[in-house]
This record gives sequence, C-alpha cells and structure tokens, in this order.
Amino acid sequence: MDGLTLAMDAAAGSGTLALLRDREVIAERAVVMKSEKDERFLPAVIALLEEAGVSLHQCARVVCGSGPGSFTSLRVVGAAAKGLAHGAGLPLFAVPSLVLIVAGAAETREGTRWLPTLDAMREDRYLALVTLDAQGDVATYESLGLASRGEIAARATALDATAIGPDEARQQSPHARGVARAAALIETAGPVDLATWEPVYGRLAEAQVKWEVAQGRPLR
Repeated sequence: MDGLTLAMDAAAGSGTLALLRDREVIAERAVVMKSEKDERFLPAVIALLEEAGVSLHQCARVVCGSGPGSFTSLRVVGAAAKGLAHGAGLPLFAVPSLVLIVAGAAETREGTRWLPTLDAMREDRYLALVTLDAQGDVATYESLGLASRGEIAARATALDATAIGPDEARQQSPHARGVARAAALIETAGPVDLATWEPVYGRLAEAQVKWEVAQGRPLR
C-alpha cells in the first residue's frame, strides 16, 4: 500500500493506532478505551498525526480492525474510522482483528501457521487460522468461528499451528501496526462501503443478552 495509511484497532478492549508510510510504521500509540468522563480515541488519533507531523488529508486511506471482539470498543473504533474516512474523503479498508494479532507481533515471523484467539466471553474464544509467507507477511486468513477455551490446544495441534492471543501462552493482542504485514490481504479485499460497513461483533453485547433474558424476547 503506497502512501500514508492511518490504521486502528480496538477488538481486545484497548485501542491501538499506527501511521504507516508505504509499509513502514512511522508512529504508533496505545489508547485506554474505557473512561466514564471523556472520549479518548479520537484525541489519540489527533495526537498521533501531530506527533508524525502530518494531517489526515495527507493520508491515502484508513484501515480499521474489523473484529470480532469487544462490542463496545469495536463500536467506538468503527464509528471513528468511518467518520474520519468520510470527513477526509478517504477509502476505508477493514482487516480481521485476529490477523492483527499475528501480524502485529515481531516474533511471529519465526513460524508460518498461527491460531490467533480473542475472548468471546462465556469461556469461549474467537479463533482463526493465519498463515504467513516466507517474508513473514500474511498469506491467508480463515475464520474458524468459536471454540471453548479448553479446546484451543487440541485445535492448534490438529491444525499444526501455534496458538497466540491475549490469554494464550504466546500472549499478544491485536495491534494496528500489523497492517504493514497484512497489506496484500487488505488490498485484495478492497475498500468497504462507508454507508453500510460495520465491524464483525461476533456476539451481541452482554447488556443486550441480559436484557433479552430478562424480558424473554429479542431486542429489536
């Protein structure tokens, strides 16, 4: 991907930002998402751009981690990405957040087959199979849906892959800098439709689940 790319993700409940020139990460930042008093994500984007000495209008695209993961954080980052892309007239691209677990970690260059996982609540995990090419870039991605926490080791063995994630022995959360190593996958997918795109939440928000249980009917 040529030119400047503003990348962001918040699937694991905390946010990350990265600014890339071509495929080189020139600035990155972590964002604490949960706050009862203020909104922190967009100010962090502004600070990142100021740190790099560029404006949003100098970027060629926005790339957003698409989940699955934390419902609330994904809503925040998805809305921010759409608003920034729309306001600056930039294309918005989406990349699975499970890919950014693998591509965002330098040590994953050592292997070729990875099983990234993210907490799906209720003792379940979202998981996928990600393969890397000889240069350590993402070659393929396959969503594997949900699995119980206790199944992960067996699934990894069956797939000849190494489990990696915030709660695995190989600990790693999604990071926006992983966009650099997932460029081919992102470009192949193409830009999303700003009017209709939403992150992949995976599951309903826990508050909605509790409401539906209490009311005995789905929330419409």
